[in-house]
Amino acid sequence: MKYGTKAIKKAKLEVWDNPSPERDYEINITFPEFTCLCPRSGYPDFATIRINYVPDKKIIELKALKLYLNSFRDVHISHEEITNKIYSEIKKALKPRALEVVGDFNPRGNMKTVIRVTSEQP
Repeated sequence: MKYGTKAIKKAKLEVWDNPSPERDYEINITFPEFTCLCPRSGYPDFATIRINYVPDKKIIELKALKLYLNSFRDVHISHEEITNKIYSEIKKALKPRALEVVGDFNPRGNMKTVIRVTSEQP
């Protein structure tokens, strides 16, 4: 097994102390190469995952986040489920002041899906 595959298999979210917990500031992360598998057909789904948050005491470690997001590439999961799962796991790990996760899925079968999960009301 190649070292990258091993790292992805062991992936888990890691957090660090926020260097400026007294200040409100926004962190925007874009992951344009997200993949998972359709739970019905098994075909690959491709998306851009956007994570926007206002940290409280913790921030997310970016390499761990990259490996965590890559860990879904062989998982059969719906667009809605994966976007909500990412949101829930980040919220649990960070306990941020505000959080938004957007799953912007590429068109397949002439359909485009964008899933937005947020701690703020629309």
